[in-house]
Amino acid sequence: MKKLICIDLDGVLNTYCGNYEENEIPSLREGAFEFLANLSKEYRIVIFTTRSRNSAKNWLVRNNLMQFITDVTDVKPRFASIILDDRALNFDGNFNKAYEKILKFKPHWKS
Repeated sequence: MKKLICIDLDGVLNTYCGNYEENEIPSLREGAFEFLANLSKEYRIVIFTTRSRNSAKNWLVRNNLMQFITDVTDVKPRFASIILDDRALNFDGNFNKAYEKILKFKPHWKS
């Protein structure tokens, strides 16, 4: 069985840059289609989003991405091998480093 990867929608697959609009999902980020196509060969892909599930699924269908997606959820799956998110930090066991990373953190679109 393939491992599970959980990927955030806004700011990862699309061009979200901090201006949230409930009924409008930003355009597909360049390279996202190829990225998901390649990942789907090795992983089951779940899309994580705080948007409505129907809106997210419709966006994925319009962008021809549902063929690579196992599910869309607003809960990060507990058995995910990897979580890819534009607002996440990796914890390496060192709280001092984690604290510094948190203080300096900016999502990629603010860098």
